Amino acid sequence: MTSLLERSSSRRTAAMASLFQTQPSPTALDVAMVAIRIVLFWIFVYYGAGKLFGAFNGPGIHNTAIFFADTAHLRPGTLFAILAGVIEFGGGIAAALGFASRLAGLALLGDQVVAMITVTWAGGIGSLEKGGYEFNITLAAMAVAVVALGPGRLSVDHVIGRWLRPKGLDETSADGD
Repeated sequence: MTSLLERSSSRRTAAMASLFQTQPSPTALDVAMVAIRIVLFWIFVYYGAGKLFGAFNGPGIHNTAIFFADTAHLRPGTLFAILAGVIEFGGGIAAALGFASRLAGLALLGDQVVAMITVTWAGGIGSLEKGGYEFNITLAAMAVAVVALGPGRLSVDHVIGRWLRPKGLDETSADGD
């Protein structure tokens, strides 16, 4: 009877300890990074395709250029419209695939910083009427996670990294993702 109680108590203690663990397992990290990459893909491809192609009832290049020149004060508007569209659309696709992820994450982070500085900062945080910057901060934080942690093992970057790794190098010590 005592050993049964001890095992039950030990399981409860282990379960409680796992709630406060600060080091994620490699699998948990991979799953989290895939989730972050999918969200970045979904949102940035949506907005980038809207800017570039007018997809999803987006403004298209011409209207985006006018917005950038008049509202965001970024001139020439067409250059910045194309740049933002390519960063968002291309960065979203790169995030989904986990290809050049850290570079894509940096570009998406920069995109959101520029959006905050030029457009949403004046609206403050939590302002539905003026369009605040809380959405930009969320996307920027997700991009920072990709830059800092890499895309995880379920990515093109991981495959390329394994292919480029010198033969005989231990994967656990060389795997920076």
